[in-house]
Amino acid sequence: MKMRLAISLALLVVLVALPAAACAMDLQAIEGKFERALKVTGEVDLSVSTGSGSIDTRVGEAGTVRVSAIIRARSDWTRSEKETEALVRRIEANPPIEQNGNIIRIGRIEDEEMRRNISISYTLIVPPATKLNSSTGSGSQSIEGLRGPVDARTGSGGITAVSIGGELRADTGSGSITMSTVNGAVRASTGSGSIRGTGIAGAITATTGSGEVELEQTEAGDVEVRTGSGGVRVRGVKGSLNANTGSGTITAQGEPTGSWRLHTSSGSITVRLPANAAFDLAARSSSGSVYSDHPVTVTGTISRREMRGKVRGGGVLIDVSTSSGSIRIE
Repeated sequence: MKMRLAISLALLVVLVALPAAACAMDLQAIEGKFERALKVTGEVDLSVSTGSGSIDTRVGEAGTVRVSAIIRARSDWTRSEKETEALVRRIEANPPIEQNGNIIRIGRIEDEEMRRNISISYTLIVPPATKLNSSTGSGSQSIEGLRGPVDARTGSGGITAVSIGGELRADTGSGSITMSTVNGAVRASTGSGSIRGTGIAGAITATTGSGEVELEQTEAGDVEVRTGSGGVRVRGVKGSLNANTGSGTITAQGEPTGSWRLHTSSGSITVRLPANAAFDLAARSSSGSVYSDHPVTVTGTISRREMRGKVRGGGVLIDVSTSSGSIRIE
C-alpha cells in the first residue's frame, strides 16, 4: 500500500512539472541590436520610450545623436521561435526612429503584436544642447550631462540624473530617484523608493509613498517634501519649507526667507538655523520635549511640550509639530 502511494505521488509530481517544463522550453530568448548616427544642428528635441527596457542618455559631441539598442524577444505558444526571430530582424532593419530636423522620436511601435514580449534597451549619446522626454514602462533610466530641461518617467525602475543644466522632472511608480548637480527646479516623485539629491540650484518638490528623502539645495527656491513613511533630511534651504512624513525623523537646515512648516506623526524633529536668525516659533509635541538654543520671548504659557514666541523680535514663522518625539531648534 505504501509503495503504491509513493508511486502515485511521484507520477503526480511529474505531471505537474511537465507543463512548466514545456512552457520554459517555449519561451526561447532571441536577441538583436541596431545602431544609428543621426546628424543634427542646434538644440535637439529628443523623445524616447520603451515598454520594457532601460534608457541610458549621456553627452557626446555636438552635431550627432548616436543610438544603440539591444533587442530581446521571447517566443511563446502563440509565436514560434522562427517567427520571433523574424520579428527581431525586422526591427533591426527598420528601427523605431523618426527624425524631422532636430526633432527626434525613438521607440514608437504602433503594432501591438510587435510590442508583445519585446524588450528594447537604449543607449543614447547626444549633444549637450539636448532637451529630453523619456519614458519606460519597466526599466531604469540614467541621464548625464544634458542642458535640459529633462522629463524622465518610468512605471517601475530607478532614475539617476547627473549634471543637468536646466529643470528636471523625474517620476517613477516604484524605484529610487538619485540626482546630483541640477541647475534648475526639480520635481521628483516615486510611489515607493528613496529620493536623494545634491547640488540642486532651484525650487524642489519631492514626494514618495514610502522611502527616505535627503536633499541639498544650493540656490534659492521653495522646498516641499512629503513621504508616507521615512525620514527627511534637507540642508541649505533658501526659501520656504514644507516637510511632512507619516513616520520618521525630520532634520532641516538653512536660511528661511519664507515660512517653515514641519510635521511628523512619529519621530523627532531638529531644525538648524543661523545664529542671528529672527523668526516666530510655534513648536509642539504631543509626547516629547521641546528645546531651543535660540532666545525665545514667550507668548502665553510655556511647557515642556510646547513653545510659542518670538526670536530676536520675530520674523518668518517656524511651525514645528510631532505627535511622538522631541523637537530641537538649534
